[in-house]
Order: sequence, then C-alpha cells, then structure tokens
Amino acid sequence: MNKLKIKKLNKQAIVPKYATKGAACFDLHCLDDDVLLTVDKPTHIFSTGLAFDIPEGKVMLAFSRSSQGFKYDVRLANCTGVIDSDYTGEVKVKLTLDNMTNSVLVNKFDRVCQCMLVDVEQFEFEEVDELKLTERGDNGIGSTGK
Repeated sequence: MNKLKIKKLNKQAIVPKYATKGAACFDLHCLDDDVLLTVDKPTHIFSTGLAFDIPEGKVMLAFSRSSQGFKYDVRLANCTGVIDSDYTGEVKVKLTLDNMTNSVLVNKFDRVCQCMLVDVEQFEFEEVDELKLTERGDNGIGSTGK
C-alpha cells in the first residue's frame, strides 16, 4: 500500500483513515469549536490542523460528505477542492449552508469533507486552426435531448 505523508500542525488534529476497506475517500475532521451555520452566517472556514506531502503526479480532491448534503443541505463552498502536489500548507475546509430555512451545528472534531488522491497529467498546449470533427460538434447543453 502507498503511503501519504501527513504533518500535524496542531496536536489535536485527527490523522485521516478510510472508514471501510472499499472506501474511495478518507474524511478530514475540523478542529474549530462548535460552529452554528445559520441564515445570518451560512459559511465558515474550518481548520483541519493537517498538511499533506502529496506526491508529484497526484492531486488531492476534497468533496462534500454525502450525509452533509442529503441530511443538512451543507456543501463545500467551492464544490470540489483541489489541493496541488506543490501545496504544503494547512488544508482548510469552507462549508456553506444551502438551505436558508435551517441551521446546522458543526461540532469540534466532526468530519467536514472527504478526500481522495488521483493521478494527474500535465499537457503541452498547442494552438490549432481546426479541431477534430465529431457527431456532436459544438452543440451545447441539452443538445442530446436527454
């Protein structure tokens, strides 16, 4: 199994783990004291107290946890977080309350997002006058009738 180097920036930080053998993502936990997301304060940036040594050729992607969205209408503010391999600072998580009729309490040490590492490849860009011809072409959103 590959190893991902993690640095605790706070002694209370929780080292992530996979919840099950088949899990694609691992959870990050917040260190902030209890935070109430409300109509008046629908967002908050949470500290994880962790920094990662992401291998070159990989990226760490952060996603909302399913239960946050389905149960509480809470999501990552940027929908998907992208942590590049050359970033070695603390990973923070900004949550946003989408349902402006509820409030949601996020407790200290709650899981605030789920992350996975995936391969990335960089490309050299080449400007051309024409692109390949396809059946769809430049027909945009809704063009397939589905």
